[in-house]
Amino acid sequence: MPLAHSLVAVLVTVIWGLSFVVIKLGVGSMPPLLLAALRFLFAALPAIFFVPRPKASFGNVAAYGFFLGVAQFGLLFAAIAFGMPASLASLVMQAQVFFTILFAALFMAERPGRHQIVGGLIGFAGLVIIAVPRLSGSGAVPFLMTVAAAASWGVANIVSKRAGRVDMLGYIVWASLVAPLPLLGLSLLLDGPDRVISALMSMDSGTWGAVAYLAYPTTIFAFGVWAYLLSRHPAATVTPYALLVPVAGILGSSLILGEAMRPIEAIGGAVIVTGLALNVFGARLLNRQRAA
Repeated sequence: MPLAHSLVAVLVTVIWGLSFVVIKLGVGSMPPLLLAALRFLFAALPAIFFVPRPKASFGNVAAYGFFLGVAQFGLLFAAIAFGMPASLASLVMQAQVFFTILFAALFMAERPGRHQIVGGLIGFAGLVIIAVPRLSGSGAVPFLMTVAAAASWGVANIVSKRAGRVDMLGYIVWASLVAPLPLLGLSLLLDGPDRVISALMSMDSGTWGAVAYLAYPTTIFAFGVWAYLLSRHPAATVTPYALLVPVAGILGSSLILGEAMRPIEAIGGAVIVTGLALNVFGARLLNRQRAA
């Protein structure tokens, strides 16, 4: 991947890492599904009136909007609202790397290398280490919701890759239009109209700032760039750059939210990062060994 593409991939992962802190702050004052609905509403409007519809099928755009907006972020926002630490969520969500590589192999015939298979198994072991103590307590539901959100992200990555080389800004903007109504409907059903109306009427500058950060740099810019990279490079090349997301997420959560990871979570996180690192650097190490 060219250096410019690598640098912008790093920028995207930093933006995403800090977004977990913003989500944690946002769900403190607003129902999570309502916050997610506003995120995608403002990502779509008013841009949809100025950005042409992408040259992708309606079904593809709708599927991307559903798996990214409703499934991934509906689950993630709710998990964080239910008690999933932002730092840990930023780490567990990187299982999307392994889900993406798996789905690309199953549905797009992109055969992963041996280092990617080993990296995936190591990453899965890290998830198990984190999961074991959480599955026996109240943290089980938010943890499993976060894993499901990561799987949804993997599906969304494959859907965007199937779209091919289309205008990715238009792709993200138009796909964002799919999510607000289902998310709002779920929020009305689960939270009740009174809570939804009260939250909307009491939005302060902090909540508006959270919506703006999640809608513009996190959604339109970051996901647009990510989809652009996936359309031009193998999924196994692009997705491992998410290695940096938990770094930004953990640092931001520690400095801004005062969160600290438990020792077992730190160990599991280190194992996940090891698996991700093997995906990023494994091919280079193998090539050097062969050259030697």
